[in-house]
Amino acid sequence: MAARDEHPADQPPCPASGGGGLLPGELRAWMLLLAATGAVEQRLRTVVKKSLDVSHDEFLILCLLAEQPRGGLRMTRIAELLGRPKTRLTYQIACLQRSGLVTRESVCGDRRGIEVALTDKARRLLREASDTLADTVREALSRFVGPEQREALSALVPELADEPRRP
Repeated sequence: MAARDEHPADQPPCPASGGGGLLPGELRAWMLLLAATGAVEQRLRTVVKKSLDVSHDEFLILCLLAEQPRGGLRMTRIAELLGRPKTRLTYQIACLQRSGLVTRESVCGDRRGIEVALTDKARRLLREASDTLADTVREALSRFVGPEQREALSALVPELADEPRRP
């Protein structure tokens, strides 16, 4: 067996956002951002399960619904926004409904349309967990989003680099 296989620390580091590889800059930048957001998501999964006792995908549904000023969202819209198959979403909504976190109602005038909304219980749980969840995201972002990711984001969306930082 080669020494390289025995000592993975001796292997070269992952390529940076600079050129030289097969991928165009935009795709390299996107991959750096995906890696960073994936790391943040992993940190958040554990806290979401502990704080709200729901899966990460169910948490994303709750977050979408929490941003609605009134009422809820149609299931088809939730599926579009999350990029999830409708069949998978139906299962997740059923789990949230059994937990008392969402309601499902038919949309008036559309026998196939189903609207999903948060319950008061879900609103209370989200309020109680929001500081912990926000702290988790902030800590994970500060750990996993460094100069390479900021440079990648600026390369993908140049107008972001021109905007002043918010306090």
